[in-house]
Amino acid sequence: MAATKIFPVIMSGGSGTRLWPLSTETRPKQFHALGGAKSMIEETALRLSGKHGDIEFLGPIVIAGESHRSLVRELLARSGITPAALVFEPMGRNTAATAALAALVARELDPEAMVLLMPADHLVARPEALIETVRAAAAVASDRIVTFGITPSHPETGYGYIKQGAALGDCVHEVAAFKEKPKLPVAEGYIKEGGYSWNSGIFFFRPDVMLEEFSIASADIRDGAAHALKLATRKDREIGLDPAVFSKVRAEPVDIAVMEKTKRAAVAPCDIGWADVGSWAELWRLSEQDDGQNVVSGSVSVLDATGNLVRAEGIHVSVIGVSDLVIVATPDAVLVMPRDRAQDVKKVIPDKG
Repeated sequence: MAATKIFPVIMSGGSGTRLWPLSTETRPKQFHALGGAKSMIEETALRLSGKHGDIEFLGPIVIAGESHRSLVRELLARSGITPAALVFEPMGRNTAATAALAALVARELDPEAMVLLMPADHLVARPEALIETVRAAAAVASDRIVTFGITPSHPETGYGYIKQGAALGDCVHEVAAFKEKPKLPVAEGYIKEGGYSWNSGIFFFRPDVMLEEFSIASADIRDGAAHALKLATRKDREIGLDPAVFSKVRAEPVDIAVMEKTKRAAVAPCDIGWADVGSWAELWRLSEQDDGQNVVSGSVSVLDATGNLVRAEGIHVSVIGVSDLVIVATPDAVLVMPRDRAQDVKKVIPDKG
């Protein structure tokens, strides 16, 4: 039996502003090492590579911002990753346009291959469980768009939720409903009731199925992306989308443009050690801590301090007698805040003007 061929399509468009001052517009979080030895985009590409029994990952398709072209080239080359294609967006138009591009480019390269679409800036601590989820999803993906639902570990209010419906196969269900980010009592109710997953933003599909489902309410997004691709500049494996056309593509998340409207949505609940590293507090929680529950990176000295995240980039940082802080120092900026104020970072990012 032939292996299922899959194009990993890596979305590298996020800005990661809650991880400022490390993550910036010129070098967002996916281009930094967070939770691994390599940058997040390298880790993502490497875990989706090679052959795994009846699953064969082809070279990745990376969809990134035009301004990050050299960074993408450099980091993939550093890890010996040969992409099937690099698609550069002149401006961000949200994930629906990216999903359409993923399907269009994959179909162009190999019409028989599936697409696994996932963000470049997520952690997956259990890659073997991810492969098993891909295998389970492949059994129904010939006529479904499968989203990977993360088994919740606590009543999180920062994620959307997916309610699972009837079983379609082993570990794959119909989607009964998509739920917005809930208030805490609602999230607690979801956990108590069971049958809910966090919406990870990972999608598995056949290109023609995704493109067909855009017809329900978002054909303009699909067709605009296709037009920008048709007029793109191409050199070797690199594709530069036409700026004038792509700028007119309606910006909308794929969840709203397609997934909430299609009757072909499925969910594969999974426990893959997933985290989207959305804040410094989350990175502290996920990282290895010393005896004082500190997480340190770079040139750092710690004395009588507990529960801190301290990161030094190109500069030395010393902390004495403080607790439960986030301290991040780069050559351009320094951030100091209580760990429980991590969601407020966006409010203090300096104005570029």
